[in-house]
This record gives sequence, structure tokens and C-alpha cells, in this order.
Amino acid sequence: MSPKDSNTKDNLKTGGEILVESLRINGVDKVFCVPGESYLAALDAFHDVPEIQLIVCRQESGAAMMADAHARLTGRPGVCFVTRGPGATNASGGIHIAMQDSTPLILLIGQIAREHSEREAFQEVDYRRMFGQLAKWVGQIDDESRVAEYISHAFYRAQAGRPGPVVLALPEDMLRARTAPVALAPAVEVQAHPGEADMSRLRDLLENAKRPLAILGGGGWNDQACKDFQAFAEANEIPVCVTFRCQDRNDNTHSSHCGDLGVGQNPKLQARVQGADVLLVVGARLGEMTTGGYTLIDIPKPKQTLIHVHQGAEELGWVYQPALAINAGMKIFAAALKEMTPVKVTWSDWAKSARDEYLAWTEPPSIPGDVQMGEIMTWLNGNLDADTIVCNGAGNFSSWANRFYHYRGYGTLQGPTSGTMGFGLPAAVASKLTYPDRTVVAFTGDGDFLMTGQEFATAVQYGANIIVLVGNNGMYGTIRMHQERDYPGRVSGTGLVNPDFAAYAEAFGGFGAIVEKTSDFAPAFEAAKQSGKPAIIEIRIDPDAVSPMATLSGLRQAGLEKAKR
Repeated sequence: MSPKDSNTKDNLKTGGEILVESLRINGVDKVFCVPGESYLAALDAFHDVPEIQLIVCRQESGAAMMADAHARLTGRPGVCFVTRGPGATNASGGIHIAMQDSTPLILLIGQIAREHSEREAFQEVDYRRMFGQLAKWVGQIDDESRVAEYISHAFYRAQAGRPGPVVLALPEDMLRARTAPVALAPAVEVQAHPGEADMSRLRDLLENAKRPLAILGGGGWNDQACKDFQAFAEANEIPVCVTFRCQDRNDNTHSSHCGDLGVGQNPKLQARVQGADVLLVVGARLGEMTTGGYTLIDIPKPKQTLIHVHQGAEELGWVYQPALAINAGMKIFAAALKEMTPVKVTWSDWAKSARDEYLAWTEPPSIPGDVQMGEIMTWLNGNLDADTIVCNGAGNFSSWANRFYHYRGYGTLQGPTSGTMGFGLPAAVASKLTYPDRTVVAFTGDGDFLMTGQEFATAVQYGANIIVLVGNNGMYGTIRMHQERDYPGRVSGTGLVNPDFAAYAEAFGGFGAIVEKTSDFAPAFEAAKQSGKPAIIEIRIDPDAVSPMATLSGLRQAGLEKAKR
């Protein structure tokens, strides 16, 4: 008889069992993890709760990124479980992503035994200090009788106000200790509601506008909220732009859509932000990327009439002083907007020109070499289903997906606003596991892919048949681009030697293909879909084509000429 069997008659449960049961009560169906000896008691408890699928990853950063992606798609906190010390430090990148993206996420960390604390025991870290600025809340459960309480609080905290990550450390002896279980109801999402006076004032400000512009971004959205806002924008003919990597908040094919305020902003959209008389900012923080380095909107008092709506009260008035600040959840606010009586529109020409400028800006360019990514993007726009999920990490290759792909619904873009390398592949794995029937495509560069390339093994293990596009130009292209601009001809630290990425895929048991000219792409993509395996398509891009709009040779020449002046 096992020790566990002999203890069931007293109705006591281990901290690990109570923990896993609390996750189940809160609707968790997947936990992304890398196993560790510091939480063996919890791993054992998962054995008896088949409702929760343990997704075993190859590195903790990938596990945390998968939990983040799962949360974005489900609207519920993603859960990541890692071991102490190096496991927690590896996962920290995912926590930073979740914080900047306002993603509800719970990181559970196996911790040293309580009796060994404050001795610099094996792999000991004080996680309150380590994650203090990276997470919304960091706690440690030192009493097994309070496990259910802490887990409930973690779920409430991750979802309340501005969503974000929370971290809980779990001493290994606490997970083994036995106590009477406590039954709690699942945590619920709590959203602030806009008041009647808020909505009345908002309508008055729009009624007097001549050049209104809406800016959408941040977390807390779902498909219905996006559709509700789109209905409001359509009824009032308001042009809508989105913030960095939030393109799926507004249907890019809709007449209201006029672009994104991210990296490499459309100069005409920048001018439109500056020329607007009313800015309706919903969910976005108006951070550095959105505002072009805090240059598009005056600080602290904008010249535009600023209506700022955010679910985190602490965000309102932080940098910009709004004419109207509304603390409200995205879902509830968008529903209220949809019900608002439309205003008398006097800006139809303003809205139409905004749309025309966006369409011109997203015409794909020609680039050096035999592979024309612009033609590939046109093919993808015409051949991918509207619910396809497109994932990316960071680097210039991702700009093809960010600028030229048409996102047609919420939950079709998985990209980190923190600009984190390596996010695309783990996000794609989690997306496919969450929605197995949807096509999932990851845009990765060669440097970006190999940050988390080992998670391709996770895709194979769980049958997550993703399609990974690896743009191979043999360099860290974004850094090389800046290098040639600021230090022309002085190449240092940006060259890469890469594997055969198709062979890499096949070595794991996946499908691999190489694209060396544009006409190779469509057959390779269709073969990848038909393979029934996770796939990697290596796209060999001319190194001179460092970005959609710039060449290395051109940047170098411009830099040299600037230096002469």
C-alpha cells in the first residue's frame, strides 16, 4: 500500500492535491510546465486529475509563453508550472511579456523547503524580490491550509482591473504536508462599468468633433467586445487604428480600419493622430511604441480632446491628462458604446481618406532577391481562412505579418508588445493545442526561431500541427539594420550560421521544406498542410532585403553620406 493510499481514510489532502483541485475548480484545462523535483507532490496530484492536461515543454521560457498565448485565446488565466532557481529565471521572460501585454497568467514555482529558507539553500531565490516589478502580485504559500485561498486570490488578481501575471512560490514540504481541504467557488472576472454620466459626456464630445480618431489596444478584449466596438465605429463612421501587435482588435478589411501605431508607423497615420481633434483611446496605455517615442501626443495635456478608457484606474492620468477618463472593462464598455445613439456625422471624408491611406500603405513592396515576400503575403491573404491564427516573435521578418497580413477577427494574432524574440513558436504550439481545427502559422526569423526552437519537439509530441515560416537571412537583421544606419560598414556581432531548418524539422519527426524562389512557396505551404505533421518552411531571403522598406546597401550608403556631412 502506498503512503497516499494509507492516508485517504482521514480525509486529509496534501498541499499539492489541494493546489491541483483548486486549479480544476477554476476551470483550468491545460498547464504548461517543465517538471522539477521541487514540486513532485503537485506532479503526483495531476496524475489523478485527468481534466487538466499537462503540456510538458522543453524550456521554461517556452512554457511561460505558451501559457500566455493560451490565456489570450481563452480569456482565462494561463497557468505555467516550473521548478525553483533556474526554472524560475528561465520563465521570467514570459512574465515580462504577460505584464506588458496585460495577459492574465499564473506562474507556479516549486520552492525550497521552509526550514531551509534564508540560508542560500540549493537554488534558493526570494521570488517576491525577483519578480517584484515584473508581476502584479508575488506571494509564497507557507501554510498548506491556505492553498485554496491563495489560488483563488491569484485568479482574481490576474483578471481584475488591468489583467496581468501573478507568481506563487510553493515550498516543496508545504506541497507534501497534509491538511483538511477547503471548498471554494471559482474566481470570476470583475470589470468596472462606465457610468451614465461618462457615456453622456463621451457622446457630447463626439457630437462636437470634426476629426475624431479611435485607438484600440491593450488586454481584456474578446471577440464580442471587438464586434461591439466595430458596430459603434461603423454607426458613427469613426476611423479606427490599433496599437502595436493589436491588429486583431479591429477587422483589417472593415471600412473603419486605418492602420496600426507600432514599429515603422505610417507617416500619414502619425499626421492623422496629430491632426485629430478628438482621440477616443480604448484599452491602450499610450506607451512609447504607440506614440512614436512620446512625440505624437503632447505631455501632460494633449492638444487633442483625449477620451481615455482603461480597465486599470492607475493607468488613467499617468502620463496624459484626459478630458474624460473612464475606468471600465473592455467588454462592458464596448457593449455600452454599441447601444449609444449615433452622433450626427460630419467627417465622412476624413474617415474615407484614413482608410485610403491605410490601403496604400499596405501595398506590398518588391525586395532584392528571388523571394518576394510581398507576393507571399498576398497569397496568404487570399488563401488563409479568416480564423487562422498568426503568431510572431520579434525581428524584421515579423514586420511582414504585422503590416501586410489582414487580421479579420479577435484572437487571430499572437505577438508580444514587449518585442520579445522567440515568442512565435511557443505561441503557435499553444494556439494549436487550444484550437486544433484552426490553421496556425508562425512568422519567425532565423535568430528568432532558435531562441525557442526546441519547442518544435513539443509540437511533435502533442500533435500540434503548426506551420512555421523561418525567414533565413543569416543575421540578426533588426540589429544589423540599426548598425548599418548608425555605424555604416562596421559589422559586429550580428552574423549567424544556421542549420538546414527543413532538416531540423525532419529530425524531430516533422515536415520540412525550403523556399528559394517565390514560386516555391505555395506548393510548400500546401504540402505542409497536407503532411499531417508540424512543419517548418525555410524561406531563404536575400540578406540585402533586411526589411520590407529598406536594404542593407541603401542604409549603409545613407549612413556613409551622413557621416561625410
